[in-house]
Amino acid sequence: MSKSGRQPEAADPVIVIAEARRALWVMVGFLALIWIIQIFNAIDSYQLSQHYGIRARDVTSLPDIISAPFLHFSWAHIEGNSGPLFIFGFLSAYRGVRKFFWVTTLIVVVAGLGAWLTNEPSSVAAGASGVVFGYFGYILVRGLFDRHLIDIVLGLVMGLCFAYQFTVLLPTDGIDWQGHAFGFAAGLAGGWIFRDRRKLQVKAAAPTPVIAAVPVIEPPTTTIETPAPATTEMPAPSKAPKVDPADRLAQIRKEMGQ
Repeated sequence: MSKSGRQPEAADPVIVIAEARRALWVMVGFLALIWIIQIFNAIDSYQLSQHYGIRARDVTSLPDIISAPFLHFSWAHIEGNSGPLFIFGFLSAYRGVRKFFWVTTLIVVVAGLGAWLTNEPSSVAAGASGVVFGYFGYILVRGLFDRHLIDIVLGLVMGLCFAYQFTVLLPTDGIDWQGHAFGFAAGLAGGWIFRDRRKLQVKAAAPTPVIAAVPVIEPPTTTIETPAPATTEMPAPSKAPKVDPADRLAQIRKEMGQ
Protein backbone atom coordinates (compact mmCIF):
# COMPACT_ATOMS: atom_id res chain seq x y z
CA MET A 1 0.00 0.00 0.00
CA SER A 2 1.32 3.40 -0.87
CA LYS A 3 1.86 6.20 1.60
CA SER A 4 -1.30 7.84 0.40
CA GLY A 5 -3.26 4.77 1.51
CA ARG A 6 -4.21 3.67 -2.00
CA GLN A 7 -3.72 0.16 -3.33
CA PRO A 8 -1.17 -0.08 -6.16
CA GLU A 9 -2.70 -0.82 -9.51
CA ALA A 10 -2.14 -4.36 -10.76
CA ALA A 11 -1.27 -2.95 -14.19
CA ASP A 12 1.58 -0.83 -12.88
CA PRO A 13 4.47 -1.67 -15.27
CA VAL A 14 7.07 -1.60 -12.50
CA ILE A 15 5.11 -4.12 -10.40
CA VAL A 16 4.37 -6.36 -13.39
CA ILE A 17 8.03 -6.45 -14.46
CA ALA A 18 9.20 -7.22 -10.92
CA GLU A 19 6.68 -10.07 -10.56
CA ALA A 20 7.54 -11.40 -14.03
CA ARG A 21 11.21 -11.53 -13.06
CA ARG A 22 10.37 -13.46 -9.91
CA ALA A 23 8.08 -15.80 -11.87
CA LEU A 24 10.89 -16.50 -14.35
CA TRP A 25 13.32 -17.54 -11.62
CA VAL A 26 10.68 -19.60 -9.82
CA MET A 27 10.01 -21.64 -12.95
CA VAL A 28 13.72 -21.97 -13.76
CA GLY A 29 14.28 -23.27 -10.23
CA PHE A 30 11.35 -25.69 -10.46
CA LEU A 31 12.55 -27.12 -13.77
CA ALA A 32 16.11 -27.43 -12.46
CA LEU A 33 14.79 -29.34 -9.43
CA ILE A 34 12.73 -31.88 -11.40
CA TRP A 35 15.61 -32.47 -13.84
CA ILE A 36 18.07 -33.06 -11.00
CA ILE A 37 15.59 -35.54 -9.46
CA GLN A 38 15.20 -37.16 -12.88
CA ILE A 39 18.94 -37.84 -13.09
CA PHE A 40 18.96 -39.74 -9.81
CA ASN A 41 15.66 -41.41 -10.66
CA ALA A 42 17.00 -42.69 -13.99
CA ILE A 43 20.17 -43.96 -12.34
CA ASP A 44 18.00 -45.90 -9.87
CA SER A 45 15.88 -47.41 -12.68
CA TYR A 46 12.97 -45.11 -11.76
CA GLN A 47 12.48 -46.67 -8.36
CA LEU A 48 11.69 -43.20 -6.96
CA SER A 49 8.66 -42.99 -9.25
CA GLN A 50 7.52 -46.45 -8.21
CA HIS A 51 7.87 -45.80 -4.48
CA TYR A 52 6.74 -42.16 -4.34
CA GLY A 53 4.19 -42.09 -7.15
CA ILE A 54 0.45 -42.14 -6.49
CA ARG A 55 -0.87 -45.67 -5.94
CA ALA A 56 -4.61 -45.66 -6.52
CA ARG A 57 -6.76 -46.04 -3.40
CA ASP A 58 -3.79 -46.93 -1.22
CA VAL A 59 -4.16 -44.94 1.99
CA THR A 60 -0.43 -45.09 2.68
CA SER A 61 0.17 -43.39 -0.69
CA LEU A 62 -1.84 -40.25 0.07
CA PRO A 63 1.32 -38.25 1.01
CA ASP A 64 2.69 -39.15 -2.44
CA ILE A 65 0.22 -36.64 -3.90
CA ILE A 66 2.86 -34.01 -3.10
CA SER A 67 5.89 -35.90 -4.41
CA ALA A 68 4.39 -37.33 -7.63
CA PRO A 69 4.58 -34.10 -9.70
CA PHE A 70 8.38 -34.05 -9.26
CA LEU A 71 8.83 -37.59 -10.63
CA HIS A 72 8.71 -39.03 -14.16
CA PHE A 73 9.01 -42.46 -15.77
CA SER A 74 11.38 -41.66 -18.66
CA TRP A 75 13.41 -38.96 -20.36
CA ALA A 76 10.71 -38.57 -23.00
CA HIS A 77 8.16 -38.12 -20.22
CA ILE A 78 10.01 -35.24 -18.56
CA GLU A 79 10.93 -33.65 -21.91
CA GLY A 80 7.29 -33.61 -22.98
CA ASN A 81 6.24 -31.91 -19.72
CA SER A 82 9.08 -29.41 -19.36
CA GLY A 83 8.17 -27.03 -22.20
CA PRO A 84 4.45 -26.60 -21.39
CA LEU A 85 5.26 -26.55 -17.68
CA PHE A 86 7.63 -23.62 -18.08
CA ILE A 87 5.34 -21.66 -20.44
CA PHE A 88 2.09 -22.18 -18.55
CA GLY A 89 3.79 -21.85 -15.17
CA PHE A 90 5.38 -18.52 -16.07
CA LEU A 91 2.14 -17.14 -17.50
CA SER A 92 0.33 -18.24 -14.34
CA ALA A 93 2.90 -16.63 -12.04
CA TYR A 94 3.77 -13.33 -13.69
CA ARG A 95 0.79 -11.54 -12.11
CA GLY A 96 1.90 -12.53 -8.61
CA VAL A 97 4.15 -15.28 -7.31
CA ARG A 98 2.38 -15.53 -3.94
CA LYS A 99 -0.97 -16.18 -5.58
CA PHE A 100 0.78 -18.59 -7.95
CA PHE A 101 1.90 -20.76 -5.03
CA TRP A 102 -1.67 -20.99 -3.73
CA VAL A 103 -2.96 -21.88 -7.20
CA THR A 104 -0.24 -24.53 -7.52
CA THR A 105 -1.15 -26.04 -4.15
CA LEU A 106 -4.80 -26.29 -5.15
CA ILE A 107 -3.93 -27.93 -8.48
CA VAL A 108 -1.48 -30.44 -6.96
CA VAL A 109 -3.95 -31.52 -4.27
CA VAL A 110 -7.01 -31.78 -6.53
CA ALA A 111 -5.16 -33.50 -9.40
CA GLY A 112 -3.48 -35.91 -7.00
CA LEU A 113 -6.67 -36.80 -5.16
CA GLY A 114 -8.50 -37.27 -8.46
CA ALA A 115 -5.84 -39.66 -9.69
CA TRP A 116 -5.77 -41.48 -6.36
CA LEU A 117 -9.54 -41.99 -6.40
CA THR A 118 -10.18 -42.81 -10.06
CA ASN A 119 -7.07 -44.49 -11.47
CA GLU A 120 -6.97 -48.21 -12.12
CA PRO A 121 -6.22 -50.34 -9.04
CA SER A 122 -2.54 -51.18 -8.51
CA SER A 123 -1.54 -48.44 -10.99
CA VAL A 124 1.14 -45.85 -10.15
CA ALA A 125 0.84 -42.26 -11.40
CA ALA A 126 3.63 -39.69 -11.47
CA GLY A 127 4.61 -36.65 -13.49
CA ALA A 128 3.84 -32.94 -13.76
CA SER A 129 1.14 -33.38 -16.41
CA GLY A 130 -1.70 -32.70 -13.99
CA VAL A 131 -0.01 -29.48 -12.90
CA VAL A 132 0.53 -28.47 -16.54
CA PHE A 133 -3.17 -28.86 -17.30
CA GLY A 134 -4.04 -27.02 -14.10
CA TYR A 135 -1.97 -24.02 -15.19
CA PHE A 136 -3.54 -24.27 -18.64
CA GLY A 137 -7.06 -24.06 -17.21
CA TYR A 138 -6.07 -21.22 -14.90
CA ILE A 139 -4.69 -19.14 -17.78
CA LEU A 140 -7.84 -19.67 -19.85
CA VAL A 141 -10.18 -18.13 -17.24
CA ARG A 142 -8.02 -15.81 -15.15
CA GLY A 143 -8.52 -12.83 -17.44
CA LEU A 144 -12.30 -13.19 -17.29
CA PHE A 145 -12.42 -13.29 -13.51
CA ASP A 146 -9.77 -10.59 -12.97
CA ARG A 147 -11.19 -8.36 -15.73
CA HIS A 148 -7.76 -7.94 -17.36
CA LEU A 149 -8.08 -7.50 -21.12
CA ILE A 150 -4.49 -8.61 -21.74
CA ASP A 151 -5.04 -11.85 -19.80
CA ILE A 152 -8.29 -12.50 -21.67
CA VAL A 153 -6.47 -12.22 -24.99
CA LEU A 154 -3.63 -14.33 -23.61
CA GLY A 155 -6.04 -17.06 -22.55
CA LEU A 156 -7.67 -17.11 -25.99
CA VAL A 157 -4.29 -17.35 -27.73
CA MET A 158 -3.12 -20.16 -25.45
CA GLY A 159 -6.39 -22.00 -25.94
CA LEU A 160 -6.04 -21.84 -29.73
CA CYS A 161 -2.35 -22.71 -29.79
CA PHE A 162 -2.70 -25.67 -27.45
CA ALA A 163 -6.15 -26.88 -28.43
CA TYR A 164 -4.70 -30.31 -29.13
CA GLN A 165 -4.06 -30.66 -25.38
CA PHE A 166 -7.79 -31.09 -24.82
CA THR A 167 -7.62 -34.51 -26.47
CA VAL A 168 -5.48 -35.75 -23.55
CA LEU A 169 -8.33 -34.93 -21.17
CA LEU A 170 -10.34 -37.78 -22.70
CA PRO A 171 -10.01 -41.40 -21.57
CA THR A 172 -6.86 -42.87 -23.14
CA ASP A 173 -5.13 -46.16 -22.38
CA GLY A 174 -1.73 -45.83 -20.76
CA ILE A 175 -2.17 -42.11 -19.95
CA ASP A 176 -3.16 -40.66 -16.59
CA TRP A 177 -6.03 -38.74 -18.13
CA GLN A 178 -7.84 -38.60 -14.75
CA GLY A 179 -5.02 -36.54 -13.25
CA HIS A 180 -5.06 -34.29 -16.32
CA ALA A 181 -8.83 -33.72 -16.08
CA PHE A 182 -8.83 -33.05 -12.34
CA GLY A 183 -5.84 -30.74 -12.69
CA PHE A 184 -7.59 -28.82 -15.48
CA ALA A 185 -10.75 -28.50 -13.36
CA ALA A 186 -8.66 -27.28 -10.41
CA GLY A 187 -7.11 -24.60 -12.62
CA LEU A 188 -10.54 -23.38 -13.69
CA ALA A 189 -11.67 -23.27 -10.06
CA GLY A 190 -8.45 -21.50 -9.06
CA GLY A 191 -9.21 -18.71 -11.51
CA TRP A 192 -12.41 -18.01 -9.57
CA ILE A 193 -11.15 -18.68 -6.03
CA PHE A 194 -8.00 -16.56 -6.41
CA ARG A 195 -9.50 -13.83 -8.58
CA ASP A 196 -8.29 -10.29 -8.07
CA ARG A 197 -10.65 -8.72 -5.53
CA ARG A 198 -8.82 -5.40 -5.21
CA LYS A 199 -10.82 -3.71 -7.95
CA LEU A 200 -14.09 -4.67 -6.32
CA GLN A 201 -12.87 -3.50 -2.92
CA VAL A 202 -11.65 -0.18 -4.28
CA LYS A 203 -14.92 0.33 -6.14
CA ALA A 204 -16.96 -0.47 -3.04
CA ALA A 205 -14.82 1.75 -0.84
CA ALA A 206 -14.93 4.75 -3.17
CA PRO A 207 -17.10 7.40 -1.52
CA THR A 208 -20.02 8.82 -3.45
CA PRO A 209 -19.19 12.39 -4.39
CA VAL A 210 -21.24 14.79 -2.33
CA ILE A 211 -21.68 18.41 -3.31
CA ALA A 212 -21.17 20.29 -0.10
CA ALA A 213 -23.35 23.31 0.48
CA VAL A 214 -21.29 26.46 0.53
CA PRO A 215 -22.31 28.50 3.52
CA VAL A 216 -23.38 32.05 2.73
CA ILE A 217 -21.35 34.39 4.86
CA GLU A 218 -23.32 37.49 5.65
CA PRO A 219 -21.36 40.65 6.33
CA PRO A 220 -21.41 41.62 9.97
CA THR A 221 -23.94 44.28 10.79
CA THR A 222 -22.55 47.23 12.63
CA THR A 223 -24.98 49.02 14.87
CA ILE A 224 -24.10 52.63 15.51
CA GLU A 225 -25.76 53.93 18.57
CA THR A 226 -26.57 57.66 18.25
CA PRO A 227 -26.49 59.34 21.62
CA ALA A 228 -29.71 60.96 22.60
CA PRO A 229 -29.58 64.78 22.27
CA ALA A 230 -28.91 66.49 25.51
CA THR A 231 -31.95 68.26 26.82
CA THR A 232 -31.61 71.43 28.86
CA GLU A 233 -34.34 71.62 31.35
CA MET A 234 -35.51 75.21 31.86
CA PRO A 235 -36.68 75.96 35.35
CA ALA A 236 -40.32 76.33 35.52
CA PRO A 237 -41.35 80.02 35.90
CA SER A 238 -42.20 80.91 39.38
CA LYS A 239 -45.79 81.75 39.90
CA ALA A 240 -46.70 84.90 41.76
CA PRO A 241 -48.65 84.19 44.82
CA LYS A 242 -52.26 84.93 44.51
CA VAL A 243 -53.28 88.15 46.34
CA ASP A 244 -56.75 88.60 47.62
CA PRO A 245 -58.32 91.81 46.05
CA ALA A 246 -59.60 93.01 49.44
CA ASP A 247 -56.11 92.83 50.90
CA ARG A 248 -54.71 94.63 47.86
CA LEU A 249 -57.25 97.46 48.25
CA ALA A 250 -56.47 97.90 51.93
CA GLN A 251 -52.77 98.11 51.09
CA ILE A 252 -53.34 100.86 48.51
CA ARG A 253 -55.36 102.95 50.97
CA LYS A 254 -52.69 102.56 53.53
CA GLU A 255 -50.08 103.81 51.10
CA MET A 256 -52.25 106.91 50.28
CA GLY A 257 -52.72 107.73 53.90
CA GLN A 258 -56.33 107.36 53.90
